[in-house]
Amino acid sequence: MFSSNAKFTTERASGYLQQLCKHFAHKIEVQFDPQAGLIKFPFGACNLTADHSVLDLTITAETQSDLTKACRVVGSHLERFAFRENPKIDWQTIATT
Repeated sequence: MFSSNAKFTTERASGYLQQLCKHFAHKIEVQFDPQAGLIKFPFGACNLTADHSVLDLTITAETQSDLTKACRVVGSHLERFAFRENPKIDWQTIATT
């Protein structure tokens, strides 16, 4: 299993979490509330949590290629939704054992 994490500091963390989840829910399985979400892509899963100032995203996938794809998909959508804040999503690899 491969994993990456990114944090986006924003006062709209919950809003972006909900926007991402609602967007993807049109095509794939999604579960969410204002503080947490799970997006299940065919190529991986994205767990999201939001507090008053940070949106935390953790993606897991079976292969490095799928992880890269999931990070690219989630990151590009977040950058588009949050364009006024000009986010730079910096994915950090999580060591797996």
